[in-house]
Amino acid sequence: MIDELDAKILNILQKNARIPNAEIARQVALAPSAVLERIRKLDERGVIAGYEVRLDAAALGFGLTAFIFVKTEESLGGSTTTRQIAKLAEVQEIHNVAGEDCYLLKVRVQDTRHLMEFMREKLGRIKSVRSTRTTIVLETVKECRTLPLPETNG
Repeated sequence: MIDELDAKILNILQKNARIPNAEIARQVALAPSAVLERIRKLDERGVIAGYEVRLDAAALGFGLTAFIFVKTEESLGGSTTTRQIAKLAEVQEIHNVAGEDCYLLKVRVQDTRHLMEFMREKLGRIKSVRSTRTTIVLETVKECRTLPLPETNG
């Protein structure tokens, strides 16, 4: 799927997507044009899904993270329910899960009052939602979106 040089480039980009191309080229000992071409090919193949800014949720007033297990009337992956949940701005992640629940949601809100409002006024108004179980995060020890690509010697 990817070779060692691609893995090196991707590891660098995962740490800092704004790093100048010339610096990536220096770190992987390639010409800048060769690095650009590799990144372009990784983009085209869908290996690089996008570039985004990581925001500090707490600094922006979103001090509460919760995980919500959702049971629905629809079968697993019911597209109507999935679309409705995906429209909710507070929902950061939606996972179809195995077991007695249908979905696992990761939600960020300001505080418990806003969580209650979200549960009642938004999630609770989706007709197919039968029940929910909520776990509130007390402390996030590790949160990252980087993938564990093979370690490289460089």
